[in-house]
Amino acid sequence: MNETVALYDLSPVAQLLLLGAVLALGPLLWVLWRQRHEAASVRLRTLTLITLFITFDLVLFGAFTRLTDSGLGCPDWPGCYGSATPLGASAEITAAQTAMPTGPVTWSKAWIEMIHRYLATGVGGLILALAFLTWRHRRALPMSPAWAWATLFWVCMQGAFGAWTVTMKLFPAIVTLHLLGGLGLLALLRIQATFYQTESSVRPMGPTLRTALWAIMGLMLLQIALGGWVSTNYAVLACSEFPMCQGSWWPPMDLRQGFEIWRQLGADSNGNAIAFAALTGIHYVHRITAYVVILAVWWFSWAAWRQGHARLALSLLVLTLWQFVSGLTNVVLDWPLVAAVAHTAGAAGFVIVLAGAWAEQYMQDRRVSLFGR
Repeated sequence: MNETVALYDLSPVAQLLLLGAVLALGPLLWVLWRQRHEAASVRLRTLTLITLFITFDLVLFGAFTRLTDSGLGCPDWPGCYGSATPLGASAEITAAQTAMPTGPVTWSKAWIEMIHRYLATGVGGLILALAFLTWRHRRALPMSPAWAWATLFWVCMQGAFGAWTVTMKLFPAIVTLHLLGGLGLLALLRIQATFYQTESSVRPMGPTLRTALWAIMGLMLLQIALGGWVSTNYAVLACSEFPMCQGSWWPPMDLRQGFEIWRQLGADSNGNAIAFAALTGIHYVHRITAYVVILAVWWFSWAAWRQGHARLALSLLVLTLWQFVSGLTNVVLDWPLVAAVAHTAGAAGFVIVLAGAWAEQYMQDRRVSLFGR
C-alpha cells in the first residue's frame, strides 16, 4: 500500500523546521550565554565542537536506522504520511503494520525514522547558526567564512540525499553517498574547530609523513565507501567465518555484478535478483582492503610516533583495534546491532582524527608563513 503514498508531501515542512529551530536553540543559547565574555573565536569553537558531537550522534543514529530496517519507516518525505509525527499518521501506520507485521512500516520503525529526521533538522539549524555567526564575526576570526558556508551547503545536500534515500527506496548508491556525506560533515566541522584554535603545540610533519597522511586519508575514504557498500547491500553475512570465507581463501565471487553501482537494492542492473557470489565479492573486497588499511595505519602510526606525534599515533592504533574487533564481531556473531553501530562509530572516529591532523598541519603552515619560524 506504500505505492499509493505520495513520495513528497511538504505539508509538515513548517512544523519540522520549527522543531529543528527549537532543538538548535538550546545549545546555541547555552554557548552564547556561558561564554558571553569570551572572544568570538572561542564561542564559535565551542559551538562547532557541540555541533560536531551532535552530528557524530546523528551519524550513529543514521546507522541504527539503516540496520534496524527503519529507512522506509515513513515512506514519504519530509514527514510521515504527510504528518510531522507518527502520531498524526496513526491510521496509515496501523494499517501498514496490520498488513505486514514485519514490513518496512511499523510503529517502532516510523518513530526511529522520524527521530533521525528531527536530529538532522536540529543539526541543520546549528550549522545555519554557525554560518551566520561566522559571517557576522568574520573580521575577528582566523579563518574564512567560506568554510562555514560550504558546510551549510553540504548539510543541505545531505538533506537532499536523505530525501532520495526514502523516495528511491534505499537505492544502494544513494544510501552509501548519504553515509559518506555524513562523515564528510564530521570532517568539515572538525577542521573548523581546529581553525578556531589561537595556539597550537603540534609539531610540523616532515614531507614524507605529510604525503603519507594524504595517502592514509584517501585509503580510508575508499575503505569507508566499501564498508558502506557492504552495509547498504546487506553483504555482511556473505562470509560468516574468519579469516577464511565459505571455507576458502578465495571464495566464488562475481565482482562485476557486485560493483554495478546504479541498480536497485537486491537486484542487478537488469532487474534480476543479485547473485550470492556478488554479495560475497562485495564483502571480500572490503575485507582485503581492510588488511591493507591496517598495515598502512600501523606504518603511519610508527612514523608519526617517531616524529613526536604520539597522540595521533595512539588514536589511530586504538581506532584500528576498535574497527578490527567490531568488524570481526559482525562476521562471527551474525551482525549484532551493537557491533554494527560500533563499526560505524570507528569509521567516524577515523574521519575526525585524520581531519583534525590535516587541519593542524594546515594551520601550522599558515603560522609559519605569517610569522616565520
